[in-house]
Amino acid sequence: MSLRVKRGDLISIIGPSGCGKSTFLRCLNFLEIPDSGSIRIRDVEIEKSDGQGWNRAQERRAHKLRAHVGMVFQSFNLFPHRTVLDNVMMAPRAVKKISPAESEPLARSLLAKVGLEGLAGRYPGTLSGGQQQRAAIARALAMKPAVMLYDEPTSALDPELAEEVLQVMRRLDEEGMTQIVVTHDMRFARAASDRVLYVEGGRIIESGDPEELFAAPEDQRTRRFLRSLL
Repeated sequence: MSLRVKRGDLISIIGPSGCGKSTFLRCLNFLEIPDSGSIRIRDVEIEKSDGQGWNRAQERRAHKLRAHVGMVFQSFNLFPHRTVLDNVMMAPRAVKKISPAESEPLARSLLAKVGLEGLAGRYPGTLSGGQQQRAAIARALAMKPAVMLYDEPTSALDPELAEEVLQVMRRLDEEGMTQIVVTHDMRFARAASDRVLYVEGGRIIESGDPEELFAAPEDQRTRRFLRSLL
């Protein structure tokens, strides 16, 4: 799989379950270690050859690369014993050693960005799924990433709550945030993406403008997949 993403683009990756979409996404920030290949984000590039082990120097570079990447998971992964505000403040304080006096105003501004300014003192278990996912987005944004990665961010939500999350992603796109989204939400992929990738069997089968790809896909595998959903 080979992919070049321009700064500010919103890329949606679609395809059948088990085709490699989430694995590919997790390779971009080395939550999964690729067998081989090269990944570059901002000024950090990491190469790995087939059969080569994973050493401490590569892990240090991966840690540096991850500082440029925000990740939002399907299952929220918020700390249940911490308030929403504490969840958003935690990474800048632990990783960047930012003081509470600096991190709290940043966290509150990000919660306002995702529409949760009034829920800072609540615990995740008291929030709806859509609110928890928006809190997870605010937490990822707190590290001021260059790229946001989303792994099925709305698949556990009903349509109304999913729309809350998608609205936040659309606003980030308008602000110029680079975003890569693994999704089964074809409506969002078609309406919000700058480019859509169809993946099957661990390969990018087709890539293009969303209107063109959804209206007239070139590959029969893409056509078959879209017919099964639309």
